[in-house]
Amino acid sequence: MNREIRVREVRVIGPEGEQLGILPTPDALRQAQEGGYDLVEVAPTAAPPVCRIMDYGKYKFELSKKDHQNRRHQKSTQVKEIKLRPRTDKHDLGIKIRQIKEFLADGNKTKVTLTFRGREMANQEMGRSLMNMVIAEMTETGTIEYAPRMEGRSLIMIVAPKN
Repeated sequence: MNREIRVREVRVIGPEGEQLGILPTPDALRQAQEGGYDLVEVAPTAAPPVCRIMDYGKYKFELSKKDHQNRRHQKSTQVKEIKLRPRTDKHDLGIKIRQIKEFLADGNKTKVTLTFRGREMANQEMGRSLMNMVIAEMTETGTIEYAPRMEGRSLIMIVAPKN
């Protein structure tokens, strides 16, 4: 069984970004090792494939550093939750609304959950009127992202901060 071993040629880019031309793979690998670098294939689908002579460890370090910088400047938003009941008094509702406004001021979305128990399910209008009061208070500080909807025994709404 006689197999022909074919040496694959690659286009080589030097450590400073200069074109070194098309070289056989063993020659390109030897040239990279002489300079203390690695031979990294950057475009395998090109004809011929493109390889770059670079310090791969340093390259990976730079990528992770850049990724870390991008993550540092990202602001993550959380969804805070406020729970209400249909018989929540006006003063307590005022406190809950103040909490919602604080969450929105911090840039967080707020999920308002109004839970019905037992016979309260027969009187859902009380809960809807309470939600409408919350919506009326939120007009200047937030926008209603998810209008009040029934999910099981709860009336749920999501408020997002205004831009």
